[in-house]
Amino acid sequence: MSDTILPRTLPIHADGMRIGLLGGSFNPPHEAHRAISLFALKRLKLDRIWWLVSPGNPLKDNGSLHALRERVIAAETIAHDPRIDVSCLETVIGTRYTADTISYLRRRCSGVRFVWIMGADNLAQFNRWERWQNIASMVPVAVVDRPPDSFRALSSIAAQTLMPYRIDERKAGTLASRRAPAWTFLTGLKSSLSSTRLRNPDGSWKGGNPQ
Repeated sequence: MSDTILPRTLPIHADGMRIGLLGGSFNPPHEAHRAISLFALKRLKLDRIWWLVSPGNPLKDNGSLHALRERVIAAETIAHDPRIDVSCLETVIGTRYTADTISYLRRRCSGVRFVWIMGADNLAQFNRWERWQNIASMVPVAVVDRPPDSFRALSSIAAQTLMPYRIDERKAGTLASRRAPAWTFLTGLKSSLSSTRLRNPDGSWKGGNPQ
């Protein structure tokens, strides 16, 4: 891995900071990632958001996955906001599952108040994630509505299991300060854009690298 990637391992942080974690393969990164991040920064009253560019998704075919360096650089181009940090942490520390990444961050950055951010499409299949209930018990979770996945997400196994810990989205600004398990469902951001729709059948990115 090149020297230009290594400094992106663990972004700047400090005790008491409220940081959102948005994980994914970012294959490719796109404007919806940025829109979700800006939306979460405002609604959750966060200081920063870290984009955790993963080496691969255990639930997906990674045959069309572009090189990490390419995805990280493209993500930084799309992010274009000083409050959004792009990190390749999982590749460097060797974690494959989100539960292990969060466990590492809680040990390494014990004074930071992390919130895991996901789209409604991910909540719909959250119960398939490795140790998903551990994730929910380690950090608060913010789910951003992504029509047409709203009903499927809220009727999912994970949503029903965690329903006793759901907080009203009008109190979303308090989520980072709450003890897990705690989660909220944020509405108001309308975007159906996805990385899958931005890939050609051969796995290449439509239009080349995102600009």
